[in-house]
Amino acid sequence: MGGSTAAVALIPARSGSIRIIAKNVRMLAGHPLIAYTIAAAFDSGVFDAVVVSTDSDVIARIAAHYGAEVPFRRPASMAGGLSPDIEWVTHALTALGESGRRFEFFSILRPTSPLRQAASIRRAMDELLGDPAADSLRAIERCRQHPAKMWVLEGQGRIRPLLDDSGADPPWHSRSMQALPEVYAQNASLEIARMRAFTETGSIAGRVLRPFFCQGLEGLDLNDERDWRELEQLVRNAEVRLPLVPHPPIDEELISTVRRVVKPV
Repeated sequence: MGGSTAAVALIPARSGSIRIIAKNVRMLAGHPLIAYTIAAAFDSGVFDAVVVSTDSDVIARIAAHYGAEVPFRRPASMAGGLSPDIEWVTHALTALGESGRRFEFFSILRPTSPLRQAASIRRAMDELLGDPAADSLRAIERCRQHPAKMWVLEGQGRIRPLLDDSGADPPWHSRSMQALPEVYAQNASLEIARMRAFTETGSIAGRVLRPFFCQGLEGLDLNDERDWRELEQLVRNAEVRLPLVPHPPIDEELISTVRRVVKPV
């Protein structure tokens, strides 16, 4: 890493996922999904602490098995499907601060991006350290579906363009993809912010954001069962490499607990 600094990795792992049941602890190649993010965080050498924010005792036990700290439980009011990140991040940073722990940087590493490697995290931190004016950095990738081709339902059998292209001739939705401006979407793999983003603006991003361009599949995000099946196939065919997990697998009791809450697909 290009400099020494105090940084904490925050790994969100609430229990109430819907599109992929119990996704944070679902078994993948011998380990629960969260194990790969914990392993990558430690292996990066970037963080002074790797902390999991969860509302679940089972997830807490699994996270602790793989070496992460779970010094508190996330309140249920911050663990819903519509709960914004700023709520649980505020809870985590406040709890850490009250215990006397201060950090210059915090990172959000979501378990649903298991192909994010330690090298990805190091590259991201080096980029942010090299840009003192940036409050934060977040992972982005080129859009596969351009927002200029997207529509909003208006009822009564009508639609309107998502983007206002008033005065454009021809309208954006009628242009070829090559004629449209490049647009990028954030993915869930990685965010790093200076603490000032949180203390000065009350946000996880701040005012000045730097892009982190994902390479290959390091930004892959598991959103539904199709994504999960495709990742399993890639792993079976050795087309991708998961982060190396140095810990032994969880015991059979915990595996059985995970299997009871994961519905068959």
